[in-house]
Amino acid sequence: MPQIDPFAHHRRGLESPVTHHLAITPQDGVDLPVKPRVLRVLTSGDLVLRDEAGTIISYAVEAGEVLGFSVVGVEASGTTATVAGWY
Repeated sequence: MPQIDPFAHHRRGLESPVTHHLAITPQDGVDLPVKPRVLRVLTSGDLVLRDEAGTIISYAVEAGEVLGFSVVGVEASGTTATVAGWY
């Protein structure tokens, strides 16, 4: 039986739930294939993020956190946490 989507005819907005996720493998200096809207922390540790300006900052994160940050890249050097991207 096909799935019913009662919201199929509504426009999605920034407050709408995300509809896709992607596994993220940290790589130094490499842009993610899709820029996620947010990150979901799967395992605790340090997360080294790169933004649009090329600024790299390390964050201590806990499993279960949702980071409302649309990153350009997740750096391998220094990252010990595991994350997924939602968009």
